[in-house]
Amino acid sequence: MDFSVTGTLVWYYYICPRETWLMAHQIFPDQDDENMAIGRSIGENAYKREKKEIDLGLAKLDLIRHENGELVVGEIKKTSRFLDSATHQLLFYLLQMKDMGIAARGELLIPEEKKRFEVELDPEREAEIRKAIEDIEELVDEPLPPRAKRIKYCRQCAYGEFCWS
Repeated sequence: MDFSVTGTLVWYYYICPRETWLMAHQIFPDQDDENMAIGRSIGENAYKREKKEIDLGLAKLDLIRHENGELVVGEIKKTSRFLDSATHQLLFYLLQMKDMGIAARGELLIPEEKKRFEVELDPEREAEIRKAIEDIEELVDEPLPPRAKRIKYCRQCAYGEFCWS
C-alpha cells in the first residue's frame, strides 16, 4: 500500500488508533454525521478575512499569516474537546514546514469557544511527533485494525456504526 502519514492521521491517532487504521485504509466515517458537518461548516466559515488555506501535500493548513515578521500557521477546530490531538496535528504541520526549511509557530483556533492556543515545535515535541509518525506507520502496516475499544469519544464518533454494530 502506498502510504504517507498526514496531519489528519496524526489527529486521529491521538484520539483512537482504530480510527487511524480505518482512515489510512480508506474506510471513511459516515460523511453525513452531524458532528462532521458542523466541523466542515466551521472550517469553511471561520476566520474568512484571514483565511489563506495552503496544501503542502501531507499537510493542509487552514490558515497562514505573517505577524510581527513571523510566520503563523493556524488550525481551526470545532471544539477544544480534542485539544491534545489538535495540538499534535498542528505540531505535525510545523514539523513538515521545518523539514522544508520554513520556520513557523502555530495557533489552535476554536472560534465557537473564542479560544486561541499557542503551539511551538521545540526539540522535545519534535521527537514526540517523529515517534508518533513511526508508530502510525507500524499501525497502518498491520493487516487488520486494532480491536474496537470503547473510549470516551465513541458516543459521538462517525465510525460508531462500524465499530459497534
